[in-house]
Amino acid sequence: MIRLLDIEFHKFRNSRSSKVLTIIYLCIVVLMMLTGIIRLEFNGFSGSFSDLGIFNFPLVWHISTYFTSFLKIFIAIVIVSLTASEYSNRTIKQNLIDGLSKKELILSKFYLALALTVAVTVVVFFASLILGLIYSDYNEIGIIFSDLHFMLAFFVSHLVFFCFCLFAGILVKRSAFALGLIFVWFIFESVLNLIAMGLDKYYTLNIGDYLDHILPLNAMSNLIKQPFTRLELVNSTINQTNIEGLNFEYQIEWLDVLSVTIWSFLFIYWSYLLLKRRDL
Repeated sequence: MIRLLDIEFHKFRNSRSSKVLTIIYLCIVVLMMLTGIIRLEFNGFSGSFSDLGIFNFPLVWHISTYFTSFLKIFIAIVIVSLTASEYSNRTIKQNLIDGLSKKELILSKFYLALALTVAVTVVVFFASLILGLIYSDYNEIGIIFSDLHFMLAFFVSHLVFFCFCLFAGILVKRSAFALGLIFVWFIFESVLNLIAMGLDKYYTLNIGDYLDHILPLNAMSNLIKQPFTRLELVNSTINQTNIEGLNFEYQIEWLDVLSVTIWSFLFIYWSYLLLKRRDL
């Protein structure tokens, strides 16, 4: 494992675009940590973001993982570009000549995706912890480390997405087309969701509920649900409007964890089959 990781990180260190995108990701995370000092006015409220309680433990785990999840596209581009460049630079063929098997090649890619997932999760964990320690009104150990399951959801959602990007890069062999394929799949799932909503409405079915847990991007995004309605200011606004029948769920559904875990395995396995059957 160490040997395979070393091979992939050597390619990463020699990729200028990969390093730039990673630095951009880290800079955005740091800038998000500074949002606590931004002042705003809303619905009679005047103060900073930190005054809203968004950095209070344990809510900060939910808030930080939800928003930083949108940044994973930067790391996804890194994985796609590194994978696709293997074909244009013929490094895959060279690795095979040097003695790596096709199974080891796929494992090295997966280990890189896993390592990047771990790295991103660790960065967000410490960023959230620092934000909470600075701004939170609650500093009891039991409160600080409650709701850490959002970090687990963050980890598995990123892992399945990176495995998807790896599969797209191997399937298409061009980074731009691979990213286009990912976007097309996103549109495909969105269309299916709209069709399911229509069928559920007119025929009282529950197709949408099944698609939420079955389709990879759906299950991935369903792991960390929106945190806005947990804010006291938003809650008070909803209560003032007297909207009935609203029921917000925030907990992680373990069916989604199982779904994205299976999809991660399938993407890696399909990547191996593609590589195994191709004449490189």
